[in-house]
Amino acid sequence: MDHAETNDHGPEGAKSSVRNLLKGAGLRPTRQRVALASLLFARGNRHISAEILHEEAMIHRVPVSLATVYNTLHQFTGAGLLREVVVDGSKTYFDTNTDDHHHFYVEDDNVVIDIPPDSVTVDALPTPPPGMEITRVDVVVRLRRIPGRN
Repeated sequence: MDHAETNDHGPEGAKSSVRNLLKGAGLRPTRQRVALASLLFARGNRHISAEILHEEAMIHRVPVSLATVYNTLHQFTGAGLLREVVVDGSKTYFDTNTDDHHHFYVEDDNVVIDIPPDSVTVDALPTPPPGMEITRVDVVVRLRRIPGRN
């Protein structure tokens, strides 16, 4: 699903599209959810942390706590509107592109970048335990700058 479409019809049309997006995902379109979804999906596909979304909310005068932002991002992820990208135990990003794909993580900049489709091949996956199935394979390739090169 291309969430970039949520801002095609001016401010009121965008809010209506966001409300429909939330309803379609089984979420009640509360004022806070609509405001956060508008910020998330207005600029096309991107990777965002809860802290960055909270900063954007403050800039746009959306009165939400960081805890509310975290809860909302996890609700959106559970509803299939976002994809969670965990780059280490303490750093999580949320991706508005929910299609299957992999990521680069630029450690120096704390930035997540999509790896072009079909650039990664994963072979020889283990057999899952009885009663389980593999739903997705996430690859995060960590990058850092080579000293002396920009």
